Amino acid sequence: MGSPGSLRTRAAAVAVAGALTLVVGCSSSDDSATGGGKKDGKVVITMGMYGVMGIKETGLLEQYEKENPDVQIKAEIAGDEQTYYTALQTRLAAGKGLKDIQGIEIGRAKEITETQSDKFVDFSDVPGTDHFLPWKDSQISTEDGKVLGLGTDIGPMAVCYRKDYFEQAGLPTDREEVAKLWEGDWQKYVEVGRTFKKGFKGDDVSYMDAASGLFNAMVYGYPEQYYDDKGKLIYDKNPVVKEAWNLAADAADDGLTAKLRQFQPGWDPGLANGTFATAVCPAWMLSHISEKAGEANKGKWDVAKAPKGANWGGSFLGVVEQSPVKEEAKKLVAWLTAPEQQAHIFNEIGNIPSSEEALKSDQVKNAKSEYFNNAPIGEIFGAAAQEIPDKQVLGRKDGTIKDTFSQGLTLIEQQGTPRDEAWKTTAERIEKAVG
Repeated sequence: MGSPGSLRTRAAAVAVAGALTLVVGCSSSDDSATGGGKKDGKVVITMGMYGVMGIKETGLLEQYEKENPDVQIKAEIAGDEQTYYTALQTRLAAGKGLKDIQGIEIGRAKEITETQSDKFVDFSDVPGTDHFLPWKDSQISTEDGKVLGLGTDIGPMAVCYRKDYFEQAGLPTDREEVAKLWEGDWQKYVEVGRTFKKGFKGDDVSYMDAASGLFNAMVYGYPEQYYDDKGKLIYDKNPVVKEAWNLAADAADDGLTAKLRQFQPGWDPGLANGTFATAVCPAWMLSHISEKAGEANKGKWDVAKAPKGANWGGSFLGVVEQSPVKEEAKKLVAWLTAPEQQAHIFNEIGNIPSSEEALKSDQVKNAKSEYFNNAPIGEIFGAAAQEIPDKQVLGRKDGTIKDTFSQGLTLIEQQGTPRDEAWKTTAERIEKAVG
């Protein structure tokens, strides 16, 4: 696993696009494949996942097989979470083609608990699974107390910034001094952008990548976002959403963004070519930045504490009821999400644990990122995780709504659409998508 004090540099070769976005993965799932079973004296467990959840990529499956020689694990990974989830919905409805273990992204958790709870087994009786952050289990729990999966990672926020560009703009470069510039208020983050724009010589570098990153960071810092705890849509009445929309629109109108939505075409070249100075970055984004920005920009990027705590992203592993090896699959999920394994994944590729016990371990707390100027990422993201509100109200179509808002802000950035008109268009799209 390497030294617990440093993030493995090989993480730079792994694109971690994370939980709520388009991600790069390995192989697609086979529609005809089903769960495992018993074969040649071994228990065969199948897994369906998406993106880079770190489970297969960091050697954990091979380790489990070595420690449990009577178990064989077959894992398939879809690159795009949206494609993965569409296929999962189809298979759940058909009752076939499911893997024993299925990954569940946070933006889908509410829909799963409300509409598919009978298709997944209950983890509430599994011993040794009381180590998660207090709000993590609640995200995947039904009203009658069933826990439909166990947590993998979470997405506490920080701000990744280019030290060299800050210096050129006459701003502090030390990460603690940078954090003080915008401490406690995202409005201050935008104000720093205005200062940056005035001080930076040249028009080829923007302050931030996209207004949507700022919007997401603000919205996800509150217990309620798009739905209330009764499942009613409140995005159009929630002052938090409107405040985030207006501040993000201010940043766009003031020309502070590079108009590059994260993980959309143009963003990766923007990282490689250094066309923006900051990006709101959940922990899982670091590996993607380091890979796409490349060796030429190593040490130029750093990580500073975000103005306010927030959570963007996170996943779960669930076991389907129709699995012929349910108990063995539950045991595997409990092991994969145990504190030791979560700390290992973090040390390898930077996915921050949802296990409170893992967050407190020296292996996580002392971790640094060589690529990001030896930033103490374990300390920064661990502290950010503790600032996430204990109550996290999820809705059925959270992921869809988030993407629709990002598209709406792109209308302002790229087409110059007035914010009120862009809001109206966004609201119409949301009503159509969730209605």
